[in-house]
Amino acid sequence: MPKTPVELSEKGFEEYVEECLLKGGYIKGDPADFDREYAIDTKMLFNFLEDTQPKKIQKFKEAYKDQYKAKILYRLNQELANRGMVDVLRHGIRDYTANLDLAYFKPASGLNAEMIELYNKNRISVTRQVHYSTKNENSVDMVIFINGLPVVVLELKNAFTGQSYEDAIRQYRKDRSPNEILFQFKKRAVVCFAVDTDEAYMTTKIAGEKTVFLPFNKGCNGGKGNPENPDGLKTDYLWNEVLQKDILLDIVQKFVFLKKEELKDDKGKKHIKETLIFPRYHQLDAVRKLEQDAKEKCAGQNYLIQHSAGSGKTNTISWLAHRLANLHDNQDNSVFDTVVVITDRRVLDKQLQESIYQLEHKYGVVQKIDKDSSQLAEALKGGARIIVSTLQKFPFILDKVAEFEKRRYAVIIDEAHSSSAGENMGALKEVLSANSLEEAQRLDEEAENKYEDADEKILNTLKKRGPQSNISFFAFTATPKAKTLELFGTKDPDGLPHPFHLYSMRQAIEEGFILDVLQNYVTYETYYKIAKKIEDDPAFDKAKATKALTRFVSLHPHNIAQKTEIMVEHFRNITMHKIGGRAKAMVVTSSRLHAVRYKLAFDDYIRKKGYKDLKTLVAFSGTVQDGGIDYTESQMNNIRETELPAKFETDEYQVLLVAEKYQTGFDQPLLHTMYVDKKLSGVKAVQTLSRLNRTCPGKNDTFILDFVNKAEDIQEAFKPYYEKTIVEETTDPNLVYDLQTKLDAYSVYLKEEVTKFAKLYYKPDGEKTSRDRAKMNSIIDAGVKRFKELSEDTGNDFNSQAVKFTRLYSFLLQITPFEDVELFKLYLYLTYLLKKLPKSKTSRIDLTDKVALEYYTNKKTFEGSLSLCPKDNTIPLTPVRFVGNGKTEEQKEQLSTIIEQLNKRFGTDFTPAEQLSVEQIKEDFTRDAEMVTKAKNNTIEDFRYAFQKAFMGKVVDRMSQNEKFFMKILDDEQFANALMEFLLPKVYEKLHNVEI
Repeated sequence: MPKTPVELSEKGFEEYVEECLLKGGYIKGDPADFDREYAIDTKMLFNFLEDTQPKKIQKFKEAYKDQYKAKILYRLNQELANRGMVDVLRHGIRDYTANLDLAYFKPASGLNAEMIELYNKNRISVTRQVHYSTKNENSVDMVIFINGLPVVVLELKNAFTGQSYEDAIRQYRKDRSPNEILFQFKKRAVVCFAVDTDEAYMTTKIAGEKTVFLPFNKGCNGGKGNPENPDGLKTDYLWNEVLQKDILLDIVQKFVFLKKEELKDDKGKKHIKETLIFPRYHQLDAVRKLEQDAKEKCAGQNYLIQHSAGSGKTNTISWLAHRLANLHDNQDNSVFDTVVVITDRRVLDKQLQESIYQLEHKYGVVQKIDKDSSQLAEALKGGARIIVSTLQKFPFILDKVAEFEKRRYAVIIDEAHSSSAGENMGALKEVLSANSLEEAQRLDEEAENKYEDADEKILNTLKKRGPQSNISFFAFTATPKAKTLELFGTKDPDGLPHPFHLYSMRQAIEEGFILDVLQNYVTYETYYKIAKKIEDDPAFDKAKATKALTRFVSLHPHNIAQKTEIMVEHFRNITMHKIGGRAKAMVVTSSRLHAVRYKLAFDDYIRKKGYKDLKTLVAFSGTVQDGGIDYTESQMNNIRETELPAKFETDEYQVLLVAEKYQTGFDQPLLHTMYVDKKLSGVKAVQTLSRLNRTCPGKNDTFILDFVNKAEDIQEAFKPYYEKTIVEETTDPNLVYDLQTKLDAYSVYLKEEVTKFAKLYYKPDGEKTSRDRAKMNSIIDAGVKRFKELSEDTGNDFNSQAVKFTRLYSFLLQITPFEDVELFKLYLYLTYLLKKLPKSKTSRIDLTDKVALEYYTNKKTFEGSLSLCPKDNTIPLTPVRFVGNGKTEEQKEQLSTIIEQLNKRFGTDFTPAEQLSVEQIKEDFTRDAEMVTKAKNNTIEDFRYAFQKAFMGKVVDRMSQNEKFFMKILDDEQFANALMEFLLPKVYEKLHNVEI
């Protein structure tokens, strides 16, 4: 029996996982068989080749005698370097002596007995404590091999020893160099897991500190994490399910693929970004369960897959389509003749083509139907395996499918809404001529109510035709309506419909794939009350912007000038400083006439104020007549309609004013703020506000100011998809002072420490030393020490109050930029303290909310000596290609002579033993993916600044290993500069020539 969690040390945890895998048919590997040069278990590899392809191996033996293994390893290494691990496992390697298969996968049907026999000869092995480096004795906890080729790496941490998955992630980032062959992107390990007894995280690319880990958890009660497991560990599903032999081979064969995206840098230069896609848990779970159910029940079923934004639906749909197209039942008959994918995602057909080619090395499997009925008829008659078409063609496609009633179809419906929804509403394309804004609003609302959206069109089409036994429907949606649930949902024992598979909005938010748009939602009434109270209360320092935000106690429903002033001033004071100064806003208007007048009002106000940093675009359909003038979208923007999304993405435009268009389906991660001047309810409210939820680097929050709706109505709209309370209607800003008083009473921090920390934090980069950073750390550590002396209950209370304080303070700064030096200093201190508090008394909240930091850094300076506006000392590196062989004409002294020269110059008595310390710093740079990139793309002079900036950080990290030597570097600027000059050419040359 595997050990219980109580018995587990870290070593015991390894034994436990190993035992589970061996029980499932794994072979126990020997770390001595691991060839460090090739990162391959050579014994397992050649046992597999001899067993499955003896004739081919005999040819190698005849050609190369006793060197045949070296020849095969050399060729295999070449192919892995050129094509990658996944492609080599799927398609083998080619050599003029003989082609070799490196793995066998389960055939789609059971008719091929020979392939099934070969499949059963795969050697799936697990090896513990694998020493992978030719440079040192570093080891990883566990490696899983397919026929000797490393596919999965696991770092295991046991909560009972005080460690967690976070420690494993830290280990990957700091101690697992991407230059080691085992961790080279695409070439060896496909996925690396960081796992403890409660949670699992994964990455497909080790990149030093920039390594990105994604959750690989089942979810718990609609949120993140994993449910309790009465029979063992919460993460048992990883080794007892996902990594079991059949499923692992299935993932390698049919799931993993290399995604290529064409991106542009800041200068418009194109480059290809490659991402190795490994399925997240919910994707793997959904696809395999759908496939199994379809195999058992065949055609004629309905399935509803409720997957939130941020779930990766494009990939899930691609995997499902491919698997359904190859699905056979228990009698080895094809379950479906053709798979039809109905979607408006423009990228999906291309991605399907590319991913299926990687899986099968075949083109033409996917056919896009974008013309007429004859094209569709030809595809169906020709037995096309996968057909992709749009939502608009759905009724037409069903008619055609009905003509081939003896054939069976899987129809995958993707509800991804078009961003130009207004264009599809006939009434909204007509000329709008209204005598007032009220009338315009009524007319456009009537048009919207008459409009049959994509969901309704699909539902009505299906209802007219009734059940069809030869068609199974797989409907994907983030926000199912009641009718959608009734038609596609799976009935529970009480007869109520529910989704076949669920990945909730709450889980997506908690796992960090989308942002919570309700976190900073506020109605204008509340916004006014809070801002006014801040303005009137003598406890708050006055902010210049506040008066502009509190001029209007009440707003006339159609007073566009009032609202325009509020929105523009809020945007300029708050929003425009978000996302590194690139944040954008959307104004949702009540009608097309509102949109036109808002566009005119915004541009007029901006012009009168002389603002040069704010430009607007407007989006609406058809023509609007107002004051005897005809207005169209393209005429008002002075660009073509089709250009709008691309133009809005640039830094030239900041605000988009919309009337129905772009309220759904518009994917712009830079959208941070939404001003709502339109009645919203139900699914439409969720879809509209969710335009803000996309993530991007530097985006930590969102903000919604609603002029029309009530908070409880918006709350009600979101409830079916994500149960969470939004901001209360009567937030009292003085609560922040009450919380400050409570926190002071715990005596966890001293006021002079809080002030000292803030002063050090806001020292300009050019003046901040490594000693300053070390001092900041020690200030926080002093607070952590006092916290540890509190009782468990008191500690938890302090943590709770500290979290409340940071969240409330952050929220208030979304309303108005009031200044209070003491509050801000405490916010700054607590933000860092909370990150370091021990897990036993806090759930280690990741405070990514940097509202206050952004605001003060960009806008304000404290009165007195504490500057909160550090100088901009960052000099961007020029992204030019380095021409030449990467060598420099700088002096290339051996490291051993550097110590001698430093001793002579500075009168020190360091010995050649310090060479090791210098070598360690040099090696730390080689493990820093960001520094490698900068060295490869810049001249040595351009690289110099980045090197100098990073150097002291590397020194501080090594402090404990040679305190005397490293303190000399920190204390003596000339000594440090001399050492940097010695090291710069050596580090540059090494990093510049690193193979990525």
